Amino acid sequence: MRATICEVPSFSVLKESLPTAYFHDCYAVKLPQDDRTPLELYLSVVSRTPRWIDFLMNTRNKIVAQIGLKDMGPLSGVDRSKPASAYRVGDQAGIFKLMTQNDREVILGETDKHLDVKISVARQECSDGITVYVSTVVHVHNALGRLYMLFVTPAHRVIAPATVSRLALV
Repeated sequence: MRATICEVPSFSVLKESLPTAYFHDCYAVKLPQDDRTPLELYLSVVSRTPRWIDFLMNTRNKIVAQIGLKDMGPLSGVDRSKPASAYRVGDQAGIFKLMTQNDREVILGETDKHLDVKISVARQECSDGITVYVSTVVHVHNALGRLYMLFVTPAHRVIAPATVSRLALV
């Protein structure tokens, strides 16, 4: 099952930040009945990131280090031995920090002087399973943040749906 682009769900915590966002998108995938929490869904998919995506992240890290941006590590860089139940707000979960979570949605993100990135993984029950929504919202703070997004946006539009589609495989 392939992820499709859609609107950020109305129940998402990120919805209120969209009017001031520099960039936002959302991809959804339908799954058969699945009891995983939003954080478990996030961890299961990023821990199985395709090698080509980690290659792109490593390339990104080498390039941005030259201009003073943070090396975020590989997207797959989560501790596979740490269960979702052990994560607390503020913990690093791969390249993002856990910001908030409930039974329906988890918000992860990263903030620096150039931009703020927030990712939502949200689940919604439906009659034949669940729909999982993965939303990204970016607020930029300066010209370097805008320049960075000029290069990241096209890559994100390939990586995000490819990653979200993997939820149907795990």
